[in-house]
Amino acid sequence: MRRRLAENALKPWRRDMWCIPQVDGTYVARMEDVLDLYAEAPDPRRPVVCFDESPTQLIGEVRLPIPAAPGQPERYDYEYKRNGTVNRFVCLDAPRPWRHVTVTERGTAQDYAYRMRDLVDVHYPEADLIRVVQDNLSTHTPGALYETFPPEEAHRILQRLEFHHTPKHASWLNMVEIEIGVLRGQCLDRRIGEPERLIAAIGAWEQARNAGGARINWMFDTQRAREKLGRAYPVPANRS
Repeated sequence: MRRRLAENALKPWRRDMWCIPQVDGTYVARMEDVLDLYAEAPDPRRPVVCFDESPTQLIGEVRLPIPAAPGQPERYDYEYKRNGTVNRFVCLDAPRPWRHVTVTERGTAQDYAYRMRDLVDVHYPEADLIRVVQDNLSTHTPGALYETFPPEEAHRILQRLEFHHTPKHASWLNMVEIEIGVLRGQCLDRRIGEPERLIAAIGAWEQARNAGGARINWMFDTQRAREKLGRAYPVPANRS
């Protein structure tokens, strides 16, 4: 299992590398910043939490499935109905075997702000500072908290958060992307038509995965980045 997760950690890199228009100084700086976080020894006072969100299409049945029978798996009709879309916010503790998924109707800036407050007040109330690895989505900003809470509350929450953004076109650097892939393969590989069923299914998956001590064995570090991307790194300007 660990070997498979380690290999999966490199697959997104191979795929997304084709999408990188240019590896410039900003790209390298953000990449090495995130990789250095992953390489740190775990510190419960300063946890590293990878965060992302993803939509889920609710797919319902037009006809009831035919139950499984001896020698015959459960069978589904090819027809289905679309019941709308919900949003999944996923948090993953980089060094610890812990993840948490919140299902919401939408993925607004306000929804994001509430998830950040949950990190501070619910999931890591004893932490001095929570380092959050996230992408560059327009709603993933400190301003979202000021748009959602009174200034004093927004400031209180942000005092406990430190954001580390992945480079553009580099979602593979966010460890939670692997976890989202595991969620899709282990839990969402079937038709689920109602939000309540989706929440229950994800909750059961999350509980089992946390209890089982599952974690991502990340193997890509700054040194390997310099070896793999060495030719793409920007060349320092000559000083006169």
